[in-house]
Amino acid sequence: MTETTAAPTDARRRHDPSVRGFASDNYAGVHPEILAAIALANEGHQVAYGEDQYTEHLQEVMRSHFGPTAEAFPVFNGTGANVTALQALTDRWGAVICAESAHINVDEGGAPERMGGLKLLTVPTPDGKLTPELIDRQAWGWEDEHRAMPQVVSITQNTELGTLYTVEEIRAIVEHAHAKGMKVHLDGARIANAAASLGVPLRAFTTDVGVDVLSYGGTKNGMLFGEAVVVLNPDAVSHMKHLRKLSMQLASKMRFLSVQLEALLAGDLWLRNARHGNAMAQRLATGVRDLDGVEILYPVQANAVFAVLPQEVSRRLQERFRFYFWDEAAGVVRWMCSFDTTEGDIDAFLQALKEELAR
Repeated sequence: MTETTAAPTDARRRHDPSVRGFASDNYAGVHPEILAAIALANEGHQVAYGEDQYTEHLQEVMRSHFGPTAEAFPVFNGTGANVTALQALTDRWGAVICAESAHINVDEGGAPERMGGLKLLTVPTPDGKLTPELIDRQAWGWEDEHRAMPQVVSITQNTELGTLYTVEEIRAIVEHAHAKGMKVHLDGARIANAAASLGVPLRAFTTDVGVDVLSYGGTKNGMLFGEAVVVLNPDAVSHMKHLRKLSMQLASKMRFLSVQLEALLAGDLWLRNARHGNAMAQRLATGVRDLDGVEILYPVQANAVFAVLPQEVSRRLQERFRFYFWDEAAGVVRWMCSFDTTEGDIDAFLQALKEELAR
């Protein structure tokens, strides 16, 4: 019998690991500490569907960040987290007030409305942020059977435009919504970046100001996959575990979701990753501010830079580094930094940008 040798690991690699980009923090790989945690959880057997020891311990970790009433329900992805959370907060006739630029409105393929069976009531915002005054544009008609009933206000921290709500701004929104009988959901796809930028604990702009339910994002912060619906106010929802199953978000091997969240949040990995991504965005913003032909559009408060530059420059630059147009007609682009973006990545991108501007 001829002995065969397994192919070397790099023979199975289908991508060039030296290629870097600024399209999305979803493009980044998995943090080594997360991979190590997954491997650690892989030994032996554990009870399925969330009755494992990792999911049980995750509850303690989440409560350490969000308070004693917090309960986490790991799910597969951000859209699943948002749709499940919003279903838990609304009746069949309910509606959700959100910014026009909100991810649930723009980037989830209509899932909240088509799969969640709820109506989105959108409000144009100059910077992605709702205010009590903006909410009131849609907060009306509760007794009108011809109109979907406003029951939830959904905000995103940080917003899709990279801007941040202050603690007091969220407090004002929550108090305003609650006074009108509405609940508040927070889409926290990049919640770690927000907390890192604000320099406050996660609970400061969630539990402590009265947010009812949040979607906790881990994938953009170094996880392989997975997010969590975190119920902060148990009185605001019912039958969350049944909704998760109904929404096709119940993982059988849940330990591999939970151990990733545990690895992020039990120590300071979540904060280290977020601080680094934010710092790289600041380095990028500093490098482009003085370039003729480039204008930064919004305050750089997390790990995103939105800029306006000539379309032909952007298209040539996209041949060297991948990134997205945010508004192609207006020449607006978005550059995202992640936990593994390096100073060298930023410097190489800035050099390429200068070269294309000079052409």
